[in-house]
Amino acid sequence: MKKHILNYSWLLILIVSFTFCSQDTGSKRSIIQPINPNGDSELALLMRSMYEDLDSIKKQLERGDSTLLSLNHEKILSAHATEPHKAASPEYKAFAAGYLNLIEALDKAQQTDQILIYESLVESCINCHQSLCPGPIVKINKLKEY
Repeated sequence: MKKHILNYSWLLILIVSFTFCSQDTGSKRSIIQPINPNGDSELALLMRSMYEDLDSIKKQLERGDSTLLSLNHEKILSAHATEPHKAASPEYKAFAAGYLNLIEALDKAQQTDQILIYESLVESCINCHQSLCPGPIVKINKLKEY
């Protein structure tokens, strides 16, 4: 009986040793690249969330549902930007105020008017990005595709 226990003990030790010795030591780690080469600022992350919210609204409109915002879009006035001088400019503030007016209008609009307001929202994003940060325009244009 003691011989069986001893044999099983050795077998268990071999299995445990083999398992630990064969594990990857982490030497082949993959390098994670940031989405934005300038880093991911609070405003950049917020705008990605805004995109997702608008995409959700687009799907709601396609189904004929009432729109439901899931994000506080007003944070575009206070979120830290990758290039703070751009977000502090009068031009950015004017675009942001216009966008927020459209968000409010969408939230209060009758269902029949929501598609037109949604399209104006997307155009306001494109107009702002054409002036201040053109990189995301290709992605924003996807919000127009029905």
